[in-house]
Amino acid sequence: MLVLSRRKGESIMISDTIEIVVLETEGETVKLGIKAPKNVEIHRKEVYMAIQESNREASSDKAALLQKLAGWEDDK
Repeated sequence: MLVLSRRKGESIMISDTIEIVVLETEGETVKLGIKAPKNVEIHRKEVYMAIQESNREASSDKAALLQKLAGWEDDK
């Protein structure tokens, strides 16, 4: 993990297309601005993890349905 110190108004570049700017600090809270191409998805980690879990559940549901359908074909 790269650890950097930045002050209000300073930024960090990721590749040539993503810039993270420190907008404000208040106590233990830091407000960040992210400039990135529209095709780059940006989520808070807890939202990202919920999306991943939802995708895993949907995928396992599809696999179970396909197994049921395959068994249905075998029964004929």
